[in-house]
Amino acid sequence: MLGVAVLVMAVAGVAFTNGANANFKGVASLYGSGTATLKTALLWGNAFTFAGSLFSFWIASGLLKSFGGRGVLPDAIVQRPAFAATVALAAAGTSFLATRLAFPVSTTHALTGAIAGCGLATTILGSVSGKVQWNILMSGFLFPLLVSPLIAIVIAWLFYKLLALASISLESRSGLLDKLHFTSAGAASFARGLNDTPKMVAILLLIPEAHPLFAFGLVAVMILLGGIFDAKNVAETLGKKITELNAGEGLVASFITCVLVSTASFHSLPVSTTHVSVGALVGIGLANRKARWRMIGEIFLAWITTVPCGLFMGMVIYLLCSLLGFAT
Repeated sequence: MLGVAVLVMAVAGVAFTNGANANFKGVASLYGSGTATLKTALLWGNAFTFAGSLFSFWIASGLLKSFGGRGVLPDAIVQRPAFAATVALAAAGTSFLATRLAFPVSTTHALTGAIAGCGLATTILGSVSGKVQWNILMSGFLFPLLVSPLIAIVIAWLFYKLLALASISLESRSGLLDKLHFTSAGAASFARGLNDTPKMVAILLLIPEAHPLFAFGLVAVMILLGGIFDAKNVAETLGKKITELNAGEGLVASFITCVLVSTASFHSLPVSTTHVSVGALVGIGLANRKARWRMIGEIFLAWITTVPCGLFMGMVIYLLCSLLGFAT
């Protein structure tokens, strides 16, 4: 019973930090372009993310299969009581650290690293083969995560250039433009809820008696609370520090984020909204030559270290659980 309580709290923690670090990503262009105030953008993003989280129970359940650890690690490890708690705690710790430093990172990367860390820990212990299936980890997890920001950068840059060739100005602001911008930002936030919620629910459902509806509801509420109470640091980084945007450029970035994340969610691909959103903003920054490369470099460095950080924390926590007798 204690193990179940610890796991529920750990998943609640990772969901809260996910909301704090990620709920603003779909609406960053609203704030960055001056289309909405920080408060309005946060309310809009949180509302649509929460709706997407709830709808993921019916729409994006295919992602549950990816983040339960099965296939990447032997079932003997995945079924251990310490596995799910370790993955959740390590991912929560990684996201919490990034949020405190105001870096928008991927909870998906943190979860992926934590899963691998558990496998390495069991290998060190030598009791059960913890061999990580790196080919599955690369093709099913890391490859989509690495490719998605590159795709977002290229599409955003091309879209901007095509509009320029067609003599379509992005400078002038209108009521219609703002409505389209709010719509695309809301859709991007909805898609983020669809894509991220099942990843955390999958950990909770490793408890045999866990009810899926309760699991989805708990994760959705904790993501919402994180976005309400602890999102401002990352919001400033995403909205103001990556590139300078006008309203039209913000709409382009938001629309691309919406399309890519929605497509990934409906095909159960574990992409990172962080990577897609930042990639779209960088693509616009490349096109309008207003990208702030120092901040972009710092964000990319944070991305590179997310998986190793999750892996290290997962390995250490699992080893500590083993020493305390909770890993068997």
